[in-house]
Amino acid sequence: MDFPMILQVLDATIRFATPLLLACLAGLFSERAGIFDIGLEGKMLAAALMAAAVAAVSGSAWIGLLAGIGASLALSAVHGVASITFRGNQLISGVAINFLAAGLTVLIAQSWFAEGGRTPSLQGAARFNPITLPGAEALRGVPVLGPIYYDVISGHAILVYVAALLVPLSWWVLFRTRFGLRLRAVGENPASVDTAGISVVRLRFAAVAICGVLCGIAGAYLATGLQAGFVKDMTAGRGYIALAALIFAKWRPWYALYACLLFGFLQALELRPDMIESVIRIKVQGQLLSALPYILTVVILAGFVGKAIPPRAGGEPYVKER
Repeated sequence: MDFPMILQVLDATIRFATPLLLACLAGLFSERAGIFDIGLEGKMLAAALMAAAVAAVSGSAWIGLLAGIGASLALSAVHGVASITFRGNQLISGVAINFLAAGLTVLIAQSWFAEGGRTPSLQGAARFNPITLPGAEALRGVPVLGPIYYDVISGHAILVYVAALLVPLSWWVLFRTRFGLRLRAVGENPASVDTAGISVVRLRFAAVAICGVLCGIAGAYLATGLQAGFVKDMTAGRGYIALAALIFAKWRPWYALYACLLFGFLQALELRPDMIESVIRIKVQGQLLSALPYILTVVILAGFVGKAIPPRAGGEPYVKER
């Protein structure tokens, strides 16, 4: 195992962790407000389709990003109305969104482009292309630190850096602002928030909207940054992995970053089985590497990572006392 191989795996880890991190932060805001959202997968999928489709037609990845966020927000509104306004079962609503998105995305893509449920390949300004950070070229020749900065930290799409900045921003919003305090209080004891004269419904809808925006960015990155277009079921369970990462992180932004990097690392290993074989000296089946993120998801959801206590009012509709 050589240094360039390690750099390649770390680079892929960041790219694969980005959509997971965005979806994980989306679920973090929603669940901190007491709204469990199984529909992260469906929102990401719908956003990926709309982002790729609009980017292909308009030739602009930024317009595609806005379209992806809009699609995700529309599904978030459906989930919010079902679970907040009508006090429906939040898990059923989320599962319904996943099924709806899985079918509609292929149908719409086939109807628009007639390419077997996919969009045309995106090129040029229709994609979020890699950007070189300041000083990367100058530091490239510096031993160790230069290649790390040039090959691992630099050279990603702008949405990767947006996702990284959202981690400290989410921490600050949730734990250092009045809005964050109220949002967390709604997820723990909505009755006390209501008694203080603060609208529980408004706060929960705000959290659901934030969730929709972040899922929209995640889906748009999948289709216009990580890949060059939309294909059927391209989220490949990332929404569920993000939920597992959220539990693993115990609903905290910084821990969410570490958890998503771990899942991203497991996905990156799938591309370089020779790296594992060089360490353990045993040939590894590709199918096993592909299954590693999902195996870890099952392990986490089975409760083998310690006690993770969700918000106390999570999943429960709030009924205002008269």
